[in-house]
Amino acid sequence: MRMVRFLHSKTESYGFVANKEIISLPILSKVQKRPIPTSLEALISIGNEGIQYSEELLRSSTEADKKQATLRIGEVNILAPVASPPKIVCLGLNYVDHAEEQGARIPEEPIIFMKPRTAIIGPGESIVRPGLVKQLDCEAELAVVVGKKGKDIPVAEAQDFIFGYTAFNDVSGRDIQFRDRQWTRGKSFDTFAPMGPCITTADQIKDPNNLRIFSRVNGEERQNSSTRNMVFSVYEVVHEISRVMTLEPCDIIATGTPAGVGVFMKPEPRFLMPGDVVEVEIENIGTLVNRVA
Repeated sequence: MRMVRFLHSKTESYGFVANKEIISLPILSKVQKRPIPTSLEALISIGNEGIQYSEELLRSSTEADKKQATLRIGEVNILAPVASPPKIVCLGLNYVDHAEEQGARIPEEPIIFMKPRTAIIGPGESIVRPGLVKQLDCEAELAVVVGKKGKDIPVAEAQDFIFGYTAFNDVSGRDIQFRDRQWTRGKSFDTFAPMGPCITTADQIKDPNNLRIFSRVNGEERQNSSTRNMVFSVYEVVHEISRVMTLEPCDIIATGTPAGVGVFMKPEPRFLMPGDVVEVEIENIGTLVNRVA
């Protein structure tokens, strides 16, 4: 399933994406007189049970039921799939090709940092370049949406703790990042964590460690790689982070970016400017589009 959080008639809701339509789960549950969590975050918090219940609700619906609950995508505003995650945990240097393009050593252990939830924006919202930042850059990333609380999760069991996956843009102020010699300030400005457009549930992703990942700026391809180039696989990342901190439902884990970022382009860096349109596309998830303001 591809699940979205959206705004319709000034009311927040969520549902399935099918072609160019959305089936609203709250409306469908009302039609069938069967209870369902009131928000996508509440659904995520019950993990696989939430996925199974949603699928059963859809299977048991008649065509007439579905018609009552169907909205055209053009009628709604798609929002970031998770509005207020407990944590946004990010990885640095987790792609072999990205480490190579900057002449960095492949890390022996995951390099992690955090972003605040106040940085989150959804599809179609603007990435705002602050006055403090002169070298704005983007990074296409596969993000994990955690579905179950866990600590010291074994690699072999990591899949059981993942609700699904979404596209993520690790927007970065490179001048501040490199001046500080650590990454928090340069990556934490408001609007520096675009996410979406949907969550593809884990059962629909055959292998998260073999997905195509792209970024484009004004239609020009910047990044073109695969998650198979990760230093630490998705399941290893979940394992390693859970050794440090307890993972909770709705946590977001951004798993790193491949080669092709603006700061390391040749013959000279190319940074984002107001008016630029940035796309992050991930196979089996979709394309996240944001404009720079």
